[in-house]
Amino acid sequence: MKNKKRIRVLILAAILIVAPSFYFLPYYISKPGIAKELAPIIEVEDGYDESGSFMLTTVRMGRANIYSYILARFNQYHEIFPIEQIRAEDETEEEYSVRQLYLMDSSKYNAIEVAYKKAGYPIKYQHNGVYVLNVVKGMPAEDRLKPGDRIFKVDGNEFQSSAEFMDYISQKTAGEQLTLTVERNHKLHETSLKLDVFNDEENKGKIGIGIGLVDDKELIVEPDVTVNSKEIGGPSAGFMFSLEIYNQLVEEDLTRGYHIAGTGTISSNGEVGEIGGIQLKVIAADKAGAEIFLAPNQNGTKDSNYQDALKTAKDINTDMKIVPIDTFEEAVKYLESLEPKK
Repeated sequence: MKNKKRIRVLILAAILIVAPSFYFLPYYISKPGIAKELAPIIEVEDGYDESGSFMLTTVRMGRANIYSYILARFNQYHEIFPIEQIRAEDETEEEYSVRQLYLMDSSKYNAIEVAYKKAGYPIKYQHNGVYVLNVVKGMPAEDRLKPGDRIFKVDGNEFQSSAEFMDYISQKTAGEQLTLTVERNHKLHETSLKLDVFNDEENKGKIGIGIGLVDDKELIVEPDVTVNSKEIGGPSAGFMFSLEIYNQLVEEDLTRGYHIAGTGTISSNGEVGEIGGIQLKVIAADKAGAEIFLAPNQNGTKDSNYQDALKTAKDINTDMKIVPIDTFEEAVKYLESLEPKK
């Protein structure tokens, strides 16, 4: 009898300990992630090898439970963000994930464009329709379309861009029906929706089906390039992607034998932009043995990523060199000036 009572007490205690880990608070927690070599991720057909390495850096981010929240409160390098700072108003977890993956794809395309142009290779563009980023509650698309769906036909008519899609919609009136050809999980299906009037303040009075969308485009380049980013989300690896791609395209090895980490967005004109969590990425790079860290300089502003990276490097007492970067061209010139590692 006593054994049964003891077992019940132990089961109850286990439930009380484990249950809070499944109760999520309205916060996200970010912590140092990893620094990962890019050569195994990026492959330019017949590309050149490198003696050192370029590395992307990541942060680990997830919804906070009671335990992770308490831990983060007492850890200098765990950051707490209210949910509204991470996800847009009414944005679901699924929509947030799709948005992050889209931003990653965009960063890859920008990186390819910048690297191939710098290396002197031609680029062609192919437009394939639009991606659904989010679905508006209470509008016709709710429960019919999902974030990540690709739409490339309306009423049997193919279109290539969001501008063409919106132009077609603008000629319709509320109540008219549209038939969309949609690709989801590599399978095609058709769905019919009636146009309706938006009620939210931003779009009030406009006609639509209730989706946020972006262009689905791809770059056609030669030699071919493959970027296996898998489930890495967000745009912050774009800058380092561009360096790795360019380094495989040209004979001169920009790594000079060093392990070079970094972060930053990359625009199609080569500007390197601000990212979040730079402190956590410096820690990840240091743990991975990086010798140089390239940080967005934001044209020398006082609270730039570069300044935050410098402070963190000092705090953790690393020998890793922190280098301010504003553009892809500036990064290439800096790397070309490095003495080869002995």
